[in-house]
Amino acid sequence: MTDTQWLAEQFEQNRGHLRAVAYRMLGSLSEAEDAVQEAWLRLNRSGVDGVENLGGWLTTVVGRVCLDQLRMRKARREDSLDTHVPEPIVSHPDRVDPEQEALLADSVGLALLVVLEALSPAERLAFVLHDMFAMPFDEIAPVIDRTPAAARQLASRARRRVRGTAPAPEIDLTRQREVVDAFLAASRGGDFDALLAVLDPDVVLRADAGAAPGGISKLVRGARTVVEQALLFSRLSLSSRPALVNGAPGLITVHNGRLFSVMDFTVAHGKIVEINILADLERLRRLDLTILDEGDDEGDDDDTEGHRSTD
Repeated sequence: MTDTQWLAEQFEQNRGHLRAVAYRMLGSLSEAEDAVQEAWLRLNRSGVDGVENLGGWLTTVVGRVCLDQLRMRKARREDSLDTHVPEPIVSHPDRVDPEQEALLADSVGLALLVVLEALSPAERLAFVLHDMFAMPFDEIAPVIDRTPAAARQLASRARRRVRGTAPAPEIDLTRQREVVDAFLAASRGGDFDALLAVLDPDVVLRADAGAAPGGISKLVRGARTVVEQALLFSRLSLSSRPALVNGAPGLITVHNGRLFSVMDFTVAHGKIVEINILADLERLRRLDLTILDEGDDEGDDDDTEGHRSTD
């Protein structure tokens, strides 16, 4: 085995972990893959001389790459008022891909990723690496050019914001699915009262349609306002199909044979407390939804064609 082959083998053993770190940092699978690839390029250039803990070294490299990405993203979005929904991980409702399952081992829902988007890049890195991956602060500190005490403070501040903002989802997936199915049935039937019954009074709906002309991104709060939006949405010629969105019951919708949106629901105490909708066609094209078609002989033909058209 050559040195390059050995390095590649060692890197592959860490790839799943690195993807998980990068996805939590960036909220985008495509950007996470780019960050992991950059870590491989740096490893291939520099080798492992003097590296005692390769996994820790690679995590640090990915953290630095993600930090740079977040800083550039923040600068680009400084004057933007658009509502942003992170890129979801979509899988078949009855069959979870092993790689996706590993990526979502800590049930990282879109609601949590939305809160992480509001953190500063340094806060996000400190929180993700310490609270989600148990990395010690003395290893996090050099990545953000702070002392370990300052890194601890950043993580603590981020933790308070996450606990105060991100809703804690229902653990029972069957119960979650029942609530989402009830929402869909009420929406299709135009039943205002039935929709109100499944929504928390303070429910939040976030829709990200991207920057395309005619795309409308919005953030609305309150059950009655969300019901009005849901009824408007139901009047479109859409077909809906269940899916797991970041490990929780959600929906994908298709319009004229093409993927139109991915809907993520956060259910707590039997009510929907948050709905996140990604309807940015440019970003939807990046999603790999082929797993939804595999072995699904009973799926709707139009829906299936719609998924494949996004490949």
